[in-house]
Amino acid sequence: MKGQDNRKYAIYSRKSKFTGKGESIENQIELCRQHIKLHHENVTEEDILIFEDEGFSGGNVNRPQFQAMMKQIRANQIQAVVCYRLDRISRNVGDFAKLKDEFDYYNVEFTSIRDDFDTTSPSGRAMMMMVSVFAQLERETTAERIRDNMHELAKSGRWLGGTTPTGYKSTQIVGSVTVDGKERKAYKLDIIKEEAEIIKLIFSKFIETNSLTKTDTYLLQNNITTKNGKNFTRFSIRSILQNPVYMIADQNAWEYFDSLGVEIYAEQSEFDGKHGIMAYNKTIQKSGKSNQMRDMDEWIVAVGKHKGLIAGADWVKVQDLLHQNRSKSYRKPKSNVALLSGLLYCGNCGSFMRPKLSQRTNAQGEKIYSYLCETKERSRCQLCNSKNPNGNELDKMICQQIKRISENSSDFIKNLESVQRKLEGNREEYDQQLNALKKELQENEQQIANLVDTLAKTPNTPAFDYITEQINTLHEKNEKIKNRINELESLTKNHLYSSEEFDRTKELLKSFGQSFDTMGVEQKRMALRAFIRRIVWDGKNVHVVLFGDTESEIDYTNLTEENSEPNRGDSE
Repeated sequence: MKGQDNRKYAIYSRKSKFTGKGESIENQIELCRQHIKLHHENVTEEDILIFEDEGFSGGNVNRPQFQAMMKQIRANQIQAVVCYRLDRISRNVGDFAKLKDEFDYYNVEFTSIRDDFDTTSPSGRAMMMMVSVFAQLERETTAERIRDNMHELAKSGRWLGGTTPTGYKSTQIVGSVTVDGKERKAYKLDIIKEEAEIIKLIFSKFIETNSLTKTDTYLLQNNITTKNGKNFTRFSIRSILQNPVYMIADQNAWEYFDSLGVEIYAEQSEFDGKHGIMAYNKTIQKSGKSNQMRDMDEWIVAVGKHKGLIAGADWVKVQDLLHQNRSKSYRKPKSNVALLSGLLYCGNCGSFMRPKLSQRTNAQGEKIYSYLCETKERSRCQLCNSKNPNGNELDKMICQQIKRISENSSDFIKNLESVQRKLEGNREEYDQQLNALKKELQENEQQIANLVDTLAKTPNTPAFDYITEQINTLHEKNEKIKNRINELESLTKNHLYSSEEFDRTKELLKSFGQSFDTMGVEQKRMALRAFIRRIVWDGKNVHVVLFGDTESEIDYTNLTEENSEPNRGDSE
């Protein structure tokens, strides 16, 4: 068969994360690989393409690797698709029917090795469609059960757990709530007075100024921080203003949600002007991405056990203002000419410095721009008052210094090689730490899988909550381990050059001086990032840290000796 058709074989696998059940992606792929080699002659590893999606639902086909496979099918590069089970491809019968038609159009065989269908016969195709129907039924039944559970939760108005919103703490209350036939401990939110005052202040300031930026500036200037002692950001302020948990359940609240067609799981009389709002099914949670807000008509709204903080009319007014201001929302201005964005830091407060264009031009006809400290701008100079360097002059100065290094690159390369040797000496230690962390991560994942299996066997028992707590603890521990693994891998990746990278760096240095001036803006930015780790402006001098150097070893405080000091953008 291979002699007649030179297209590839595709293996597709999908598995939702943290189920602890079913075959792993690795096992799915291996079983599919064996099936291909058993049923097709002279197939090599090069003939098999692997497409794997982990953490994605089978409810639709919006999965990155699945779409990559379909792209190759449409390019007539694949002759057969093999999967472990039919529901790995899709649990939606409509989607699957369209996919099967598309497979047939491009003359692509489809095999599900666990379902063992003969797709070349009418009866086999009919059986496949029946299984797809049952897969969709299972998905829709699960979704319906989840929504029924949310209705049960909404009856209780309880807090479901997780990070509590600023202004509240979670407190266990007497009694329990039964969901899906299982008893759960019940919690509610209690007010933290000091934090609640900050929430009220944020709402009042936004209503007063009608501006996230001005509200942000006020909080910075008055040293008002989050519960973790960090500065608020525009994003965190917006999240607070949009959170219905602060809204008092009064008649204005009822009328607002009712007018938008929100499912309200409470009687109008329960909106008593005292308690707060609890909204369920409010966000779309996707692994590796920030939670996205669902459309409000998908929410399930109830009256919570907690006290509200913001009158319904004020909360609604804030939503209207946010909606009106959406087209004017803050965006970091971009410059088409500045070269040091992302490299330049303020030496006074440590914030990034970004370019700010003016309408004036210099003698060369270039638009004049300066670099501005973000903290200085946001706090209106109260938390930082560092001088703004003239961006045109600073960019030229940095480029000239790098060009000088290229003229005599031997010292830079020697220094880079010295640091490389130090890092290589530590590489064995890094590898040992990485291996130990990866082993611990794998063991924890296995423990989670075992606990999930145990959980299914212990409904309605005192052990249920204890096992759930163990799973959550292990999951949190794994997140920390993953962060540490990323740190170690980043350390070796960012600071350890391969021999090929050394050769490329040497060649780039040799040609840098001759070719730099002819480069475009984007090429210049990339070239500078090949040598510079960070640049610090202290208000008078500029300090440059190159790759291969530590900040204690490199200190270019005299960069302005042969160049006039950069003119301050905010000076006369």
